[in-house]
Amino acid sequence: MKKIYVLDTNVLLQDPDAVFAFEDNEVIIPAVVLEEIDSKKRNADEIGRNARTVSRLLDGLREKGRLHDGVELERGGSIKVELNHRSFHKLQDLFGEITNDNRILAVALNYHLEEQSQEQPRPVILVSKDTLVRIKADVLGITAEDYLTDRVVSSTDLYPGNLTLRVHPGIIDNFYNTRYLPAADLNIGYKLHPHEFVILRDELGTSKSALLKVNAEAKRLDPLFLSNEPIWGIGARNVQQRMALELLLNDDIPLVTLTGKAGTGKTLLALAAGLMKIEDERKYKKLLIARPVVPMGKDIGYLPGEKDEKLRPWMQPIYDNLEFLFDTKKAGDIEKILAGMGSIQVEALTYIRGRSIPGQFIIIDEAQNLSKHEVKTIVSRVGEGSKIVLMGDPEQIDHPYLDAYSNGLTYVVERFKDQSIAGHINLERGERSHLAQLAADLL
Repeated sequence: MKKIYVLDTNVLLQDPDAVFAFEDNEVIIPAVVLEEIDSKKRNADEIGRNARTVSRLLDGLREKGRLHDGVELERGGSIKVELNHRSFHKLQDLFGEITNDNRILAVALNYHLEEQSQEQPRPVILVSKDTLVRIKADVLGITAEDYLTDRVVSSTDLYPGNLTLRVHPGIIDNFYNTRYLPAADLNIGYKLHPHEFVILRDELGTSKSALLKVNAEAKRLDPLFLSNEPIWGIGARNVQQRMALELLLNDDIPLVTLTGKAGTGKTLLALAAGLMKIEDERKYKKLLIARPVVPMGKDIGYLPGEKDEKLRPWMQPIYDNLEFLFDTKKAGDIEKILAGMGSIQVEALTYIRGRSIPGQFIIIDEAQNLSKHEVKTIVSRVGEGSKIVLMGDPEQIDHPYLDAYSNGLTYVVERFKDQSIAGHINLERGERSHLAQLAADLL
Protein backbone atom coordinates (compact mmCIF):
# COMPACT_ATOMS: atom_id res chain seq x y z
CA MET A 1 0.00 0.00 0.00
CA LYS A 2 1.25 3.48 -0.89
CA LYS A 3 2.10 5.85 1.94
CA ILE A 4 2.07 9.60 2.51
CA TYR A 5 5.31 11.12 3.77
CA VAL A 6 5.26 14.65 5.23
CA LEU A 7 8.78 16.13 5.24
CA ASP A 8 10.19 18.49 7.85
CA THR A 9 12.51 21.32 6.77
CA ASN A 10 15.60 19.77 8.33
CA VAL A 11 15.29 16.70 6.09
CA LEU A 12 15.63 18.79 2.93
CA LEU A 13 18.38 20.96 4.40
CA GLN A 14 20.33 17.82 5.24
CA ASP A 15 19.69 16.04 1.92
CA PRO A 16 18.15 18.04 -0.97
CA ASP A 17 17.53 14.78 -2.86
CA ALA A 18 15.32 13.47 -0.06
CA VAL A 19 12.21 14.04 -2.19
CA PHE A 20 13.38 11.17 -4.40
CA ALA A 21 14.07 8.76 -1.53
CA PHE A 22 10.51 7.53 -0.90
CA GLU A 23 10.02 5.25 -3.91
CA ASP A 24 6.47 5.23 -5.31
CA ASN A 25 4.83 6.98 -2.34
CA GLU A 26 3.41 10.50 -2.07
CA VAL A 27 5.71 13.17 -0.64
CA ILE A 28 4.13 16.23 1.00
CA ILE A 29 6.07 19.45 1.58
CA PRO A 30 4.16 21.86 3.84
CA ALA A 31 4.18 25.48 2.68
CA VAL A 32 5.93 26.56 5.89
CA VAL A 33 8.86 24.37 4.87
CA LEU A 34 9.30 26.54 1.77
CA GLU A 35 9.34 29.63 4.00
CA GLU A 36 12.04 28.14 6.21
CA ILE A 37 14.12 27.09 3.22
CA ASP A 38 13.77 30.60 1.79
CA SER A 39 15.12 32.06 5.03
CA LYS A 40 18.25 29.88 4.76
CA LYS A 41 19.12 30.32 1.07
CA ARG A 42 21.42 33.30 1.63
CA ASN A 43 23.58 31.50 4.18
CA ALA A 44 27.18 31.09 3.05
CA ASP A 45 27.48 27.60 4.52
CA GLU A 46 26.39 24.06 3.72
CA ILE A 47 22.84 24.72 4.90
CA GLY A 48 22.57 27.68 2.53
CA ARG A 49 23.91 25.62 -0.35
CA ASN A 50 21.35 22.89 0.32
CA ALA A 51 18.55 25.45 0.58
CA ARG A 52 19.48 26.81 -2.86
CA THR A 53 19.68 23.27 -4.24
CA VAL A 54 16.19 22.46 -2.97
CA SER A 55 14.88 25.68 -4.49
CA ARG A 56 16.30 24.85 -7.92
CA LEU A 57 15.06 21.26 -7.68
CA LEU A 58 11.49 22.33 -6.89
CA ASP A 59 11.61 24.96 -9.60
CA GLY A 60 12.54 22.24 -12.09
CA LEU A 61 9.62 20.09 -10.93
CA ARG A 62 7.30 23.07 -11.23
CA GLU A 63 7.81 22.98 -15.00
CA LYS A 64 6.10 19.59 -15.06
CA GLY A 65 2.93 20.81 -13.37
CA ARG A 66 1.44 22.74 -10.48
CA LEU A 67 3.17 21.63 -7.30
CA HIS A 68 0.12 22.22 -5.10
CA ASP A 69 -1.82 19.80 -7.31
CA GLY A 70 0.93 17.19 -7.23
CA VAL A 71 3.68 16.31 -9.72
CA GLU A 72 4.76 12.82 -10.72
CA LEU A 73 8.44 11.99 -10.07
CA GLU A 74 10.62 10.18 -12.59
CA ARG A 75 11.79 7.65 -9.99
CA GLY A 76 8.20 6.88 -8.98
CA GLY A 77 5.76 8.45 -6.59
CA SER A 78 4.69 12.09 -6.51
CA ILE A 79 5.43 15.35 -4.73
CA LYS A 80 2.99 17.97 -3.55
CA VAL A 81 3.36 21.36 -1.84
CA GLU A 82 0.62 21.70 0.76
CA LEU A 83 -0.55 25.30 1.20
CA ASN A 84 -2.03 24.79 4.67
CA HIS A 85 -4.30 21.77 4.58
CA ARG A 86 -7.41 22.99 6.29
CA SER A 87 -6.60 24.50 9.64
CA PHE A 88 -4.57 24.55 12.82
CA HIS A 89 -7.50 24.25 15.21
CA LYS A 90 -7.04 20.52 15.92
CA LEU A 91 -3.64 21.29 17.52
CA GLN A 92 -4.85 24.38 19.37
CA ASP A 93 -5.65 22.63 22.63
CA LEU A 94 -2.39 20.68 22.83
CA PHE A 95 0.13 23.07 21.26
CA GLY A 96 -1.41 26.53 21.36
CA GLU A 97 1.44 28.49 19.83
CA ILE A 98 1.46 28.57 16.04
CA THR A 99 5.15 27.81 15.46
CA ASN A 100 6.62 26.50 12.24
CA ASP A 101 7.04 23.04 13.77
CA ASN A 102 3.42 23.01 14.88
CA ARG A 103 2.25 24.08 11.43
CA ILE A 104 4.11 21.11 9.96
CA LEU A 105 2.53 18.86 12.58
CA ALA A 106 -0.89 20.29 11.69
CA VAL A 107 -0.43 19.30 8.06
CA ALA A 108 0.53 15.75 9.05
CA LEU A 109 -2.36 15.49 11.53
CA ASN A 110 -4.98 16.70 9.07
CA TYR A 111 -3.75 14.27 6.42
CA HIS A 112 -3.82 11.50 9.01
CA LEU A 113 -7.42 12.30 10.04
CA GLU A 114 -8.56 12.50 6.42
CA GLU A 115 -7.04 9.13 5.62
CA GLN A 116 -8.65 7.55 8.69
CA SER A 117 -12.06 8.46 7.26
CA GLN A 118 -11.35 6.51 4.06
CA GLU A 119 -12.25 2.87 3.49
CA GLN A 120 -8.63 1.99 2.81
CA PRO A 121 -6.60 4.61 4.68
CA ARG A 122 -3.02 5.17 3.61
CA PRO A 123 -0.40 5.45 6.37
CA VAL A 124 0.71 9.04 7.02
CA ILE A 125 4.30 9.35 8.22
CA LEU A 126 6.04 12.51 9.40
CA VAL A 127 9.77 12.46 8.58
CA SER A 128 11.94 14.73 10.71
CA LYS A 129 15.44 14.83 12.13
CA ASP A 130 14.12 16.86 15.06
CA THR A 131 13.59 14.56 18.04
CA LEU A 132 11.02 16.82 19.71
CA VAL A 133 8.95 17.05 16.53
CA ARG A 134 8.84 13.25 16.40
CA ILE A 135 7.81 13.16 20.08
CA LYS A 136 5.01 15.67 19.44
CA ALA A 137 3.86 13.59 16.48
CA ASP A 138 3.71 10.53 18.70
CA VAL A 139 1.56 12.45 21.20
CA LEU A 140 -0.83 13.25 18.35
CA GLY A 141 -0.99 9.64 17.22
CA ILE A 142 0.99 10.30 14.02
CA THR A 143 3.69 7.87 12.92
CA ALA A 144 7.02 9.68 12.89
CA GLU A 145 10.44 8.57 11.62
CA ASP A 146 13.95 9.90 11.48
CA TYR A 147 15.41 10.38 8.00
CA LEU A 148 17.96 7.57 7.76
CA THR A 149 18.67 7.44 4.02
CA ASP A 150 21.63 9.81 4.44
CA ARG A 151 23.27 7.54 7.00
CA VAL A 152 26.41 5.86 5.76
CA VAL A 153 26.20 2.95 8.20
CA SER A 154 24.06 1.72 11.03
CA SER A 155 25.12 1.98 14.65
CA THR A 156 26.56 -1.54 14.64
CA ASP A 157 28.56 -1.35 11.41
CA LEU A 158 31.14 1.38 12.00
CA TYR A 159 34.44 0.12 10.59
CA PRO A 160 37.07 0.02 13.39
CA GLY A 161 40.13 -0.66 11.19
CA ASN A 162 41.30 -3.60 13.31
CA LEU A 163 40.07 -6.91 14.66
CA THR A 164 41.21 -9.60 17.05
CA LEU A 165 41.10 -13.27 16.02
CA ARG A 166 41.64 -16.37 18.10
CA VAL A 167 43.45 -18.95 16.01
CA HIS A 168 45.37 -22.19 16.38
CA PRO A 169 48.89 -21.51 17.71
CA GLY A 170 50.32 -23.19 14.60
CA ILE A 171 49.10 -20.28 12.47
CA ILE A 172 50.94 -17.81 14.71
CA ASP A 173 54.11 -19.93 14.57
CA ASN A 174 53.85 -20.13 10.79
CA PHE A 175 53.64 -16.33 10.57
CA TYR A 176 56.77 -15.83 12.67
CA ASN A 177 58.64 -18.40 10.56
CA THR A 178 57.69 -17.01 7.13
CA ARG A 179 57.10 -13.31 8.09
CA TYR A 180 53.83 -13.28 6.21
CA LEU A 181 50.45 -15.00 6.29
CA PRO A 182 48.11 -15.61 3.32
CA ALA A 183 44.66 -14.20 4.07
CA ALA A 184 43.11 -17.48 2.92
CA ASP A 185 44.84 -19.31 5.79
CA LEU A 186 42.65 -17.53 8.33
CA ASN A 187 39.38 -18.84 6.84
CA ILE A 188 37.29 -16.45 8.95
CA GLY A 189 34.35 -15.75 6.64
CA TYR A 190 35.09 -12.05 6.89
CA LYS A 191 36.30 -9.78 4.12
CA LEU A 192 39.60 -8.21 5.11
CA HIS A 193 40.17 -4.62 4.01
CA PRO A 194 43.41 -3.10 2.71
CA HIS A 195 45.69 -1.90 5.53
CA GLU A 196 43.43 -3.39 8.19
CA PHE A 197 45.21 -4.52 11.35
CA VAL A 198 44.75 -8.01 12.76
CA ILE A 199 45.74 -9.21 16.23
CA LEU A 200 46.13 -12.98 16.41
CA ARG A 201 45.73 -14.65 19.79
CA ASP A 202 46.15 -18.28 20.77
CA GLU A 203 42.76 -19.98 20.99
CA LEU A 204 44.22 -22.40 23.54
CA GLY A 205 44.70 -19.56 26.03
CA THR A 206 48.48 -19.09 26.06
CA SER A 207 50.12 -15.65 25.79
CA LYS A 208 51.20 -16.30 22.22
CA SER A 209 50.08 -13.49 19.89
CA ALA A 210 51.01 -11.52 16.77
CA LEU A 211 50.23 -8.11 15.29
CA LEU A 212 49.80 -8.03 11.50
CA LYS A 213 48.64 -5.62 8.80
CA VAL A 214 46.71 -6.57 5.67
CA ASN A 215 48.56 -5.58 2.51
CA ALA A 216 47.21 -3.17 -0.14
CA GLU A 217 45.63 -6.02 -2.17
CA ALA A 218 44.00 -7.51 0.95
CA LYS A 219 45.42 -10.93 0.07
CA ARG A 220 48.26 -11.21 2.55
CA LEU A 221 49.08 -10.19 6.11
CA ASP A 222 52.52 -8.77 6.87
CA PRO A 223 54.32 -7.62 10.01
CA LEU A 224 54.34 -3.92 10.81
CA PHE A 225 57.20 -2.18 9.02
CA LEU A 226 57.83 0.39 11.78
CA SER A 227 59.61 -0.23 15.03
CA ASN A 228 58.01 1.16 18.18
CA GLU A 229 60.59 3.95 18.50
CA PRO A 230 59.30 7.40 19.58
CA ILE A 231 58.96 10.15 16.96
CA TRP A 232 59.42 13.74 18.07
CA GLY A 233 59.35 12.45 21.63
CA ILE A 234 56.01 10.71 21.12
CA GLY A 235 55.74 6.92 21.37
CA ALA A 236 52.73 4.67 21.05
CA ARG A 237 51.20 3.93 24.45
CA ASN A 238 48.81 1.24 23.25
CA VAL A 239 48.35 -1.06 20.29
CA GLN A 240 45.87 1.19 18.45
CA GLN A 241 48.27 4.14 18.68
CA ARG A 242 50.98 1.95 17.17
CA MET A 243 48.59 1.09 14.34
CA ALA A 244 47.87 4.79 13.83
CA LEU A 245 51.58 5.64 13.55
CA GLU A 246 51.99 2.79 11.06
CA LEU A 247 49.41 4.45 8.81
CA LEU A 248 50.58 8.02 9.41
CA LEU A 249 54.22 7.30 8.53
CA ASN A 250 53.52 5.12 5.48
CA ASP A 251 54.04 7.24 2.36
CA ASP A 252 52.12 4.74 0.24
CA ILE A 253 48.87 5.58 2.08
CA PRO A 254 47.87 9.14 1.09
CA LEU A 255 44.55 9.08 2.98
CA VAL A 256 44.40 8.23 6.68
CA THR A 257 41.35 8.50 8.93
CA LEU A 258 41.53 8.43 12.72
CA THR A 259 38.53 8.25 15.03
CA GLY A 260 38.29 8.03 18.78
CA LYS A 261 37.11 9.71 21.94
CA ALA A 262 38.72 12.82 23.37
CA GLY A 263 42.18 12.14 24.78
CA THR A 264 43.03 9.11 22.65
CA GLY A 265 45.96 10.95 21.01
CA LYS A 266 44.63 11.55 17.49
CA THR A 267 45.89 15.12 17.10
CA LEU A 268 49.20 14.61 18.88
CA LEU A 269 50.11 11.51 16.85
CA ALA A 270 49.18 13.17 13.56
CA LEU A 271 51.19 16.30 14.35
CA ALA A 272 54.23 14.28 15.43
CA ALA A 273 54.07 12.21 12.23
CA GLY A 274 53.65 15.35 10.13
CA LEU A 275 56.63 17.07 11.75
CA MET A 276 58.81 14.00 11.17
CA LYS A 277 57.82 13.88 7.50
CA ILE A 278 58.33 17.64 7.04
CA GLU A 279 61.38 18.45 9.15
CA ASP A 280 63.29 15.17 9.40
CA GLU A 281 62.59 13.31 6.17
CA ARG A 282 61.73 16.32 3.95
CA LYS A 283 59.09 14.19 2.27
CA TYR A 284 56.60 17.04 2.03
CA LYS A 285 57.02 20.78 1.54
CA LYS A 286 54.64 21.96 4.21
CA LEU A 287 52.48 20.83 7.12
CA LEU A 288 48.97 22.25 6.76
CA ILE A 289 46.67 21.93 9.78
CA ALA A 290 43.01 22.96 9.56
CA ARG A 291 39.75 22.51 11.42
CA PRO A 292 36.17 23.65 10.83
CA VAL A 293 35.05 26.75 12.71
CA VAL A 294 32.06 25.22 14.50
CA PRO A 295 31.51 26.42 18.09
CA MET A 296 30.58 24.13 20.99
CA GLY A 297 27.75 25.86 22.81
CA LYS A 298 26.90 29.55 22.33
CA ASP A 299 28.91 31.32 19.65
CA ILE A 300 31.18 34.06 21.00
CA GLY A 301 30.42 36.31 18.02
CA TYR A 302 32.82 38.47 16.05
CA LEU A 303 36.41 38.59 17.26
CA PRO A 304 38.75 41.59 17.04
CA GLY A 305 42.09 41.70 15.25
CA GLU A 306 43.67 40.38 12.07
CA LYS A 307 42.89 36.97 10.57
CA ASP A 308 45.43 35.07 12.68
CA GLU A 309 44.17 36.73 15.87
CA LYS A 310 40.57 35.88 15.00
CA LEU A 311 41.45 32.24 14.30
CA ARG A 312 43.55 31.71 17.43
CA PRO A 313 40.64 30.76 19.76
CA TRP A 314 39.38 28.20 17.23
CA MET A 315 42.86 26.79 16.58
CA GLN A 316 44.00 26.74 20.23
CA PRO A 317 43.77 22.91 20.51
CA ILE A 318 46.27 22.66 17.64
CA TYR A 319 48.62 25.18 19.28
CA ASP A 320 48.38 23.31 22.60
CA ASN A 321 49.67 20.14 20.94
CA LEU A 322 52.40 22.01 19.06
CA GLU A 323 53.56 23.63 22.30
CA PHE A 324 53.83 20.15 23.84
CA LEU A 325 55.80 18.79 20.88
CA PHE A 326 58.21 21.75 20.79
CA ASP A 327 58.41 21.83 24.60
CA THR A 328 57.91 25.59 24.76
CA LYS A 329 58.35 27.29 28.12
CA LYS A 330 56.84 30.76 27.68
CA ALA A 331 53.72 32.22 26.10
CA GLY A 332 54.37 33.35 22.54
CA ASP A 333 57.28 30.97 21.94
CA ILE A 334 55.28 28.75 19.60
CA GLU A 335 54.40 31.69 17.32
CA LYS A 336 58.11 32.57 17.02
CA ILE A 337 59.00 28.95 16.24
CA LEU A 338 56.31 28.63 13.57
CA ALA A 339 57.27 31.96 12.02
CA GLY A 340 60.91 30.91 11.90
CA MET A 341 60.21 27.50 10.38
CA GLY A 342 57.78 28.69 7.71
CA SER A 343 56.81 25.09 6.90
CA ILE A 344 53.83 24.82 9.27
CA GLN A 345 50.54 26.52 8.45
CA VAL A 346 47.48 26.56 10.73
CA GLU A 347 44.26 27.48 8.93
CA ALA A 348 40.49 27.40 9.21
CA LEU A 349 38.86 25.16 6.61
CA THR A 350 37.17 28.24 5.16
CA TYR A 351 40.52 29.26 3.68
CA ILE A 352 41.50 26.00 1.98
CA ARG A 353 38.33 25.44 -0.05
CA GLY A 354 38.96 26.00 -3.72
CA ARG A 355 42.72 25.48 -3.44
CA SER A 356 44.88 22.77 -4.97
CA ILE A 357 47.35 21.49 -2.38
CA PRO A 358 50.28 19.46 -3.81
CA GLY A 359 53.26 18.11 -1.87
CA GLN A 360 51.85 18.77 1.61
CA PHE A 361 51.04 16.81 4.76
CA ILE A 362 47.47 17.91 5.52
CA ILE A 363 45.74 17.38 8.86
CA ILE A 364 42.00 18.05 9.15
CA ASP A 365 40.94 18.04 12.80
CA GLU A 366 37.31 17.77 14.04
CA ALA A 367 36.29 16.30 10.67
CA GLN A 368 33.12 14.85 12.22
CA ASN A 369 31.61 18.35 11.91
CA LEU A 370 31.88 18.22 8.12
CA SER A 371 29.03 17.17 5.86
CA LYS A 372 29.50 14.65 3.06
CA HIS A 373 29.63 17.46 0.50
CA GLU A 374 32.16 19.46 2.51
CA VAL A 375 34.49 16.51 3.03
CA LYS A 376 34.32 15.73 -0.69
CA THR A 377 35.28 19.32 -1.46
CA ILE A 378 38.27 19.11 0.88
CA VAL A 379 39.63 15.68 -0.10
CA SER A 380 39.28 16.56 -3.78
CA ARG A 381 41.65 19.53 -3.15
CA VAL A 382 44.53 17.18 -2.38
CA GLY A 383 47.20 17.55 -5.06
CA GLU A 384 49.90 15.23 -6.33
CA GLY A 385 52.34 14.04 -3.68
CA SER A 386 50.19 15.12 -0.70
CA LYS A 387 48.93 13.10 2.25
CA ILE A 388 45.72 13.97 4.11
CA VAL A 389 44.73 12.89 7.59
CA LEU A 390 41.09 13.26 8.66
CA MET A 391 40.35 12.79 12.35
CA GLY A 392 37.66 13.37 14.91
CA ASP A 393 35.16 11.83 17.29
CA PRO A 394 31.88 10.89 15.56
CA GLU A 395 30.17 10.95 18.96
CA GLN A 396 31.01 14.65 19.54
CA ILE A 397 29.21 16.57 16.80
CA ASP A 398 28.31 20.25 17.07
CA HIS A 399 26.71 20.50 13.61
CA PRO A 400 22.89 20.70 13.94
CA TYR A 401 22.07 18.36 11.02
CA LEU A 402 24.72 15.65 11.42
CA ASP A 403 25.03 12.59 13.61
CA ALA A 404 27.56 9.81 14.20
CA TYR A 405 26.36 7.88 11.15
CA SER A 406 25.83 10.65 8.57
CA ASN A 407 28.82 12.97 9.04
CA GLY A 408 31.63 13.47 6.55
CA LEU A 409 34.29 11.63 8.56
CA THR A 410 32.21 8.46 8.82
CA TYR A 411 31.37 8.84 5.13
CA VAL A 412 35.06 8.85 4.13
CA VAL A 413 35.88 5.91 6.41
CA GLU A 414 33.17 3.74 4.87
CA ARG A 415 33.69 4.77 1.25
CA PHE A 416 37.47 4.29 1.34
CA LYS A 417 37.79 1.17 3.51
CA ASP A 418 38.24 -1.05 0.44
CA GLN A 419 40.70 1.28 -1.31
CA SER A 420 44.41 0.45 -1.36
CA ILE A 421 45.39 4.11 -0.88
CA ALA A 422 43.51 4.54 2.41
CA GLY A 423 43.84 3.31 5.97
CA HIS A 424 41.75 3.74 9.11
CA ILE A 425 42.00 3.06 12.80
CA ASN A 426 39.67 3.73 15.71
CA LEU A 427 41.57 4.67 18.86
CA GLU A 428 39.83 3.22 21.89
CA ARG A 429 41.93 3.96 24.93
CA GLY A 430 42.38 7.47 26.31
CA GLU A 431 45.95 8.46 27.19
CA ARG A 432 45.48 12.09 28.23
CA SER A 433 44.94 11.20 31.88
CA HIS A 434 42.98 8.78 34.01
CA LEU A 435 40.45 11.53 34.73
CA ALA A 436 40.03 12.32 31.01
CA GLN A 437 39.46 8.64 30.22
CA LEU A 438 36.82 8.34 32.93
CA ALA A 439 35.13 11.51 31.70
CA ALA A 440 35.03 10.17 28.13
CA ASP A 441 33.55 6.87 29.34
CA LEU A 442 31.13 8.08 32.01
CA LEU A 443 29.91 11.52 30.95
